[in-house]
Amino acid sequence: MDINNNILSVIERTPDSVMKAVAERVRQRRLERDWTQQLLASKADLPLATYRRFERTGEISLRGLVMIAFALGVEDELQELFTRRIYRSMDDLLNASAGKQRKRGGRNE
Repeated sequence: MDINNNILSVIERTPDSVMKAVAERVRQRRLERDWTQQLLASKADLPLATYRRFERTGEISLRGLVMIAFALGVEDELQELFTRRIYRSMDDLLNASAGKQRKRGGRNE
């Protein structure tokens, strides 16, 4: 059954579902700290209505999400977004490695 759940989670992945999942994880971090919505909104310098909408719908500005991350002390997790390079082939990987080496050494022509 676990395999089916994993397959379904990939099939059902949409922007809205990802946003709601992020909001749910934020909600869980808030509850772990025993914070009210009002307290987290205040710490993040957000209007309470904005924060409540975020927990309900997952919708928030990037700035708002960053402010929430700072309030929760998890801003490092946002810093890691989009940092992992994706290679389409072994050639891409080898070319990227070769390119980095050339930058270090430079060329004398």
